[in-house]
Amino acid sequence: MGPLNFEISSLKELGAEHTAAEIAAQPDLWLKIYRQIVGDKKRISSYLNDTLPEVSRIILTGAGTSAFIGLSLQGIYNRSLKTHTFAVPTTDLVTHPGDYFFNNEVVMLISFARSGNSPESCAVVELADKLCKKCFHLVITCDATGKLAMCHTNIAKFIVLLPPEANDKGLAMTGSYSGMLLCGLLIARLKEIEKLAPQIDTLVQYGKKILDKYSSQLKAIASLDFKRTVFLGSGPFYGTATESQLKLQELTDGNIICKNDSFLGFRHGPKAVTNEKTLMVFIISNDPYVQQYEKDLILSMKKGKKPLKTIAVFESPVNDLNFDLGIRLSETGNHLDQELLTICNILPGQLLGFYKSLALGLRPDSPSKSGAISRVVENVIIYKY
Repeated sequence: MGPLNFEISSLKELGAEHTAAEIAAQPDLWLKIYRQIVGDKKRISSYLNDTLPEVSRIILTGAGTSAFIGLSLQGIYNRSLKTHTFAVPTTDLVTHPGDYFFNNEVVMLISFARSGNSPESCAVVELADKLCKKCFHLVITCDATGKLAMCHTNIAKFIVLLPPEANDKGLAMTGSYSGMLLCGLLIARLKEIEKLAPQIDTLVQYGKKILDKYSSQLKAIASLDFKRTVFLGSGPFYGTATESQLKLQELTDGNIICKNDSFLGFRHGPKAVTNEKTLMVFIISNDPYVQQYEKDLILSMKKGKKPLKTIAVFESPVNDLNFDLGIRLSETGNHLDQELLTICNILPGQLLGFYKSLALGLRPDSPSKSGAISRVVENVIIYKY
């Protein structure tokens, strides 16, 4: 039996062999990346120690899925590195560089990219070098031959190259997303990385549990006739919700319209999208303080139009909350750091996208029938600034 309980020959016929294998391989990939960064700690620490004392601001950037990594990491960078950190997509930096790069400021630009071949990637490096007083570059990528890894910088560029299996062959970023997310997190917590080993083991267990125990239930829900899906997540999980909605939407070639929001933000108007054709997915924090707000929103869903089904992802159950599918990660009261939970909590969104793609008769490895979306964005013209 192949990945996700499919025969390998069947996956090939369905145009799904790469995406299925890349989703299923993520827990083992996370462990491999952790060991790699532990082994590379001295080299990475040396670069950070040499550059960070000069830096007044860190920008986490990328295009599309790669941009959403920063949404989950900006909090931990602020707290751990004590440096103002902002997640800004390359697509914003290219069009409005004067709003983010200043000639009196030293910046560290941390770029995330699967291939590094998106036109905006190198353009942002050049703009940062041109407009900032000084810019140090840290590139986290899955492709050593990509344009981002090869492009020239004025001062210092440090490259962290993920294992080859992180460089997804399917259209949708899966292992590349969660792998770069973990890598970025480990760099933020490099000083204590050895102490994270037990949490990494738990993270891997959580990932395998989602894949082994809940895949069939997510497949059953994906077969239902929903037309729109809403993913809610707060704090670092807002990034997870953002990536989840993109994953489902692109793997279904836009047939399922998706939205993401924070739990509190959803109250302020967007809640109106909910109807009997809506699938609601709640990505619940394991912070009791945050859970108070999330619980209030979930209970408020009893008023107004009811969604078709509700799914929740949580580490441990929350009192008085019931869902059509509750994805429980811990049976023993384990408590992972929130940012680590964002890594495994992307799996339900990926699985929903994969199974819904198949249910709609699409080919998950290349779901875009019209070619409107591709593995690397094409035909973007970069203009002189």
